[in-house]
Amino acid sequence: MKPIGKLLNVALSLIGVTVVWWLVATSGLISQELFPTPHAVFIAALELYEDGILFSDLAVSLGRAAVGFLIGASLGILVGLLTARTRLFAYALGPFLNLLRPIPAIALVPVAIVWFGIGEGSKYFVIAYTVFLAVWLNTHHGTAHVALTYIRAARSLGARRTREFFEVIIPAAAPHIVVGLRLGAALAFLSLVAAELSGASAGIGFRLQDARDYVRTDRMFVGLIELGILGALLDQFFVVVGNKLVHWEQM
Repeated sequence: MKPIGKLLNVALSLIGVTVVWWLVATSGLISQELFPTPHAVFIAALELYEDGILFSDLAVSLGRAAVGFLIGASLGILVGLLTARTRLFAYALGPFLNLLRPIPAIALVPVAIVWFGIGEGSKYFVIAYTVFLAVWLNTHHGTAHVALTYIRAARSLGARRTREFFEVIIPAAAPHIVVGLRLGAALAFLSLVAAELSGASAGIGFRLQDARDYVRTDRMFVGLIELGILGALLDQFFVVVGNKLVHWEQM
């Protein structure tokens, strides 16, 4: 689909959802205190903007998500390459990491607070943990399942192990790594909210909890829309960058 067609599709989809949202909110079937209209959410966003909260919360949350993502993604790629290509690491870490995968980020919030306190360290830990597992799994899978024909061809041409690793294995696994980064970026925002629900004084997750305490569903919707827009933009960023870097396979 061409870029103009994609933009038109997105616009029509959003307009359609907004119309349905407005019809449901004004139908009288649900109290507008519980399900606000699009106009009420827009007014709430203006209030937060005028109070200087909207963008300050956005900046705080983006900073936390970026630091946690960088830590988790870097470790995920490194450990994924090691567990996929080195038996020692595969035997030592593989079962343990698979055991960690079902544990949700929100379950680690109390542990993170005990270990790192209520400061930024606990939030970075929760986000990095979630991103790490997603990136590790995709990196491990992509690196472990490189076609043997590529490896045999490189060895038949006399390529050394180091050159084989950097010029054959990593490029072949790169599409999976990029997919892991896309997934990790989305999960970073999910774990961000979990991290900010405890021990935070600013951020989108904190503002959601604050709005809940005062039953301000209009402000809750503002936070949810912020998260949705950020996630969509970040995902599109990885699509564009992935297609540039991994040009031999469309993301």
